[in-house]
Amino acid sequence: MSALGNVVASAGGVLSGQLWKVATLVLLAVLLVGGGAGGALWWTAAAARDKALVDLAAEKGVNAQLRAGVDDQNRSIQTWYRASEDAKARGQAAQQQAAINGQRFDAALQQLAGAKAVTCADAMPYVNQLLEKVR
Repeated sequence: MSALGNVVASAGGVLSGQLWKVATLVLLAVLLVGGGAGGALWWTAAAARDKALVDLAAEKGVNAQLRAGVDDQNRSIQTWYRASEDAKARGQAAQQQAAINGQRFDAALQQLAGAKAVTCADAMPYVNQLLEKVR
């Protein structure tokens, strides 16, 4: 080998001997940057999670208030429905009673249909009879 070849060989040996140190430093830098970025992302994710938990608790409170309002409305609607059903039953009973009273009044009028009165004194017995039958 020539002297120049020996210099190049020894320089290559020195460079290849030092290359692992450079590669180690580059790998260390990459790991530090990657670890730092990962830690920062982890910290950011934890902060976002904590904020989301606070927001969730607030929304649960709002949801509970809305649910209570809906429950109050449902109770009011059910109370109104029961009251309307009771009123409907009272109305039907009143209609039946009015029909019965109307039939009694019609029967009393039919019994007095042929009655003729000229004066008030002549009409009073018929009026009294009508009132007695309707009562």
